[in-house]
Amino acid sequence: MEELDKNKSGNPMEGEARGTMSIEEFLEKDEQKDLLRFLTAGSVDDGKSTLIGRLLFDSKKLYEDQLDALERDSKRMGNAGEHIDYALLLDGLKAEREQGITIDVAYRYFSTNNRKFIIADTPGHEQYTRNMITGGSTANLAIILVDARTGVITQTRRHTYLVSLLGIKHVVLAVNKMDLVDFSKEVFDKIVADYKAFIDPLGVPDVNCIPLSALDGDNVVEKSDRTPWYSGPSLLEFLETVHIGNDHNLTDFRYPVQYVLRPNLDFRGFSAKVASGVVRKGDEVMALPSGKKSRVKSIVTYDGELDYAYPPMSVTLTLEDEIDVSRGEMLVHPDNVPMIGRNFEAMLVWMDEEKMDMEKSFFLKQTTNTSRTRVDSIKYKVDINTMEHLSVENGRLTKEDIPMQLNQIAHVVLTSSKELFFDPYTQNKATGSFILIDPITNNTSAVGMILNRVEDKDMHNTMELPVLDLPKLGIAPEHYEAIDKAVKELSRQGIAIEVKK
Repeated sequence: MEELDKNKSGNPMEGEARGTMSIEEFLEKDEQKDLLRFLTAGSVDDGKSTLIGRLLFDSKKLYEDQLDALERDSKRMGNAGEHIDYALLLDGLKAEREQGITIDVAYRYFSTNNRKFIIADTPGHEQYTRNMITGGSTANLAIILVDARTGVITQTRRHTYLVSLLGIKHVVLAVNKMDLVDFSKEVFDKIVADYKAFIDPLGVPDVNCIPLSALDGDNVVEKSDRTPWYSGPSLLEFLETVHIGNDHNLTDFRYPVQYVLRPNLDFRGFSAKVASGVVRKGDEVMALPSGKKSRVKSIVTYDGELDYAYPPMSVTLTLEDEIDVSRGEMLVHPDNVPMIGRNFEAMLVWMDEEKMDMEKSFFLKQTTNTSRTRVDSIKYKVDINTMEHLSVENGRLTKEDIPMQLNQIAHVVLTSSKELFFDPYTQNKATGSFILIDPITNNTSAVGMILNRVEDKDMHNTMELPVLDLPKLGIAPEHYEAIDKAVKELSRQGIAIEVKK
């Protein structure tokens, strides 16, 4: 059994804090680093968990008790022969360790001198598609592993499609186990060519390919002299330097109000996380759905006032005018508004073990908004292994197969009980994403990525809003204001009513 050199790892703070700075200084410096979230995906035995374990070990991010446990577990249940099994650092569930696979999403946190990282090690099996969607929903970057001996396979294409569906802009193709093909440049070049041919039509803007051996550590943290033909960075060097600042939408200001802050009669602010765009003091803003306008008086935070705010900052805005804005409503710039509507099409990933009931009405949560929603129609399902579209029209789907089942992906049309404010997911992840919640079980039934608005005239059948005709009911005008408040409160709870005066 290979012996661990504990001088190579040990205390993750060594070299950064010991003898050079206090704990407080270290923590303050660490807080200033930017954060990169990334996921790893690949087929069974491609070496995802081994790669992350090696990354943690070689970058000196393990404590001595972790090293002792790793050495002990490698002898008892490792799958790396005489080598240390670095995958055991990630495969935390007992079932995973015994089977040698990843089932649930395993998260790891570490930092280097340049950046902080959150790693999501996602399962490679098709039946765990929903786990990969969960792990990748907040990721900036995806590492797709392939075995140098097998190259691009069906699972590689499936994982890449899911990454593109999630709108992840940076992809690293990690060609692992290069030691088993004698670090052949020809093998690497062929795999890269095959992969580029598949991913280019998916529109992922930044794709990088790195040859490595997770077991031996080649090109993981340090450049390897066994790949003299490779001129690019090591994996860690790339992760430390990849630019993610432009991934946020800084053009379209969207501010979904989360909370109305009123600590006293002299202060009324609207607290939220800036979903996208930039807001400055003095900017004219408009509240949706009312359309009322005002100007930003101040941008307040715990640390004091700011001149401007941008994503993903959480701030409180105060306005010059007393306009009625509540949770679930949105502040935007008047000359740049989102799509507004009750009908929209989206890509839906079914997460529930219970099959979709086409007659059921779900709770839809989008930004800070909640509404009642139903799936109006399913245009087609996607075979995530072949990327084929399966529909009744092309004969690939029977009417009995239309309702979605666990891990299936489909292009659907949805109808909401009230107007929503949204952008296409590719343009704005924050306002273009949503979840469907089963009203009976409270399970998260599905996650969705909005594609576009659908006009009422294009709907096969629309969900008519109940109408409250106040004059017809003989209600006096002096009661209208109270009724408006009641209807607005029902709207916040997902129940929309049209009021006629």
